[in-house]
Amino acid sequence: MDIHTIISGIAPLPLTSAHSLTAIVHPITLRKGHLLFRAGKLERDIYFISQGLARVYYHHRGNEVTLCFGTEGDALISLKSYIQHRPGYEHIELLETSELHRLKITDLLQLYSQDIQVANWGRKLAEQELIKTEERLMSRQFKTAAERYQELIKNQPNLLQRVQLGHIASYLGISQVTLSRIRAEIR
Repeated sequence: MDIHTIISGIAPLPLTSAHSLTAIVHPITLRKGHLLFRAGKLERDIYFISQGLARVYYHHRGNEVTLCFGTEGDALISLKSYIQHRPGYEHIELLETSELHRLKITDLLQLYSQDIQVANWGRKLAEQELIKTEERLMSRQFKTAAERYQELIKNQPNLLQRVQLGHIASYLGISQVTLSRIRAEIR
């Protein structure tokens, strides 16, 4: 997926604004296992996935708890760093060798002051990320593990072939044994 498609998927921009934004975005390829973000660190970049897969997680009581996965077209962002300029709480690990587009937050903020269209695009980016977070929270609060698994199959079926079952179980908030039982019941 190219950067123009990713950017316009967030919000359409006039051609000159889109060119200004893409001029400060730089392609980068990183290997599987690379830790893109680290908890407790102020993140200075936003990444967009052109090709590849990432996992967002945090540590809780000695366990890694998966919050979500990022796939082609998704943004990888620490909202706490982006909005509050404070260290984030999440780790982001690449689960596949990935082609990304890196955008320095300082460059983006400078462009906001020069182009209201790009500033509005940035607002839409933050809004979309907040909605995703809210949807995950609502799913975790009000749906059973089986319902969350069926939702994953419906909305992101390719993850089942690309992600270890342990990470999927963690994302669903269940053990691998419970995930195996749910999968057997659905078959």
